[in-house]
Amino acid sequence: MLMTQSFDEDLFLKGLAQRRATLGGEYVDKNLAAADDFSRPFQEAITAWCWGFGWGDEVIDAKTRSMMNLSMLGALGKMHEWEIHCNGALNNGCTVEEIRAAVHAIAIYCGVPQGLECFRVARKVLDERGLL
Repeated sequence: MLMTQSFDEDLFLKGLAQRRATLGGEYVDKNLAAADDFSRPFQEAITAWCWGFGWGDEVIDAKTRSMMNLSMLGALGKMHEWEIHCNGALNNGCTVEEIRAAVHAIAIYCGVPQGLECFRVARKVLDERGLL
């Protein structure tokens, strides 16, 4: 499956399983299938490093890690990634109320305009999933 061997394949496979569990197999498979010679090494690296190493340790559970990601991505204003991880947070067991609480924290610490943007994206995700 790996095209490059710049990292441990076991870590890649562990990351692939975690990435699929959080973001959904269809989403992950689509991203990996779209990778070309230019972007494939990056896709493989983030799967191994972010998902295998970062998400792969069991010190912080996936639900807590999802809440942390929503907060950090919200603080950075990375709304495309925030939307992806909002879906992932739901997949990892976060409730609508917990996502709302995370957005409240983002608004308090990062500003009301950023909180409003997070609410806008969260509403889109929650509507798409029939949760609102």
